[in-house]
Amino acid sequence: MRRFFDTNVLVYSQDKSEPGKAALARVSIEEAIAQDAFVLSTQVLLEFYATTLRHKLLHPREALGLVRFWSDHDVVVTTPDLVLRGLELHQEHSLSVWDALIVQAAIDARCDVLLSEDLQHGRRFGELTIENPFLEGHAAHEPRRKRHSTKSGEPR
Repeated sequence: MRRFFDTNVLVYSQDKSEPGKAALARVSIEEAIAQDAFVLSTQVLLEFYATTLRHKLLHPREALGLVRFWSDHDVVVTTPDLVLRGLELHQEHSLSVWDALIVQAAIDARCDVLLSEDLQHGRRFGELTIENPFLEGHAAHEPRRKRHSTKSGEPR
């Protein structure tokens, strides 16, 4: 089962202020890598780097190190064609532009699951199912203290 990771899951893996979510995110990432099922996009890599620096979760060298490591796995490159199809998805399904590009990248990579806290759990786009990895276990019962945004002023 191929799993596409949204930016928020990667960011939570580095967030010491959210230990429950950090642990769940790290386990999800490690399992996917071990099973050669870890997929993300150039957009996600850029958003991760920018978000961890803006929230001061990592030093720039640490963030770059993780981007390098994750880049050795399956990365969907954001092309003009992906952008156009993502914008069509945005219009057809009332998704934010950024979420639509992530969904389209996951579809293009033939992923079974897109792991995201911010998209509707259980929603399907063809063969792709959205799953919130934080709904299982104790993290689902914790109050949301903060959300990580990936764009200036745009929560994810």
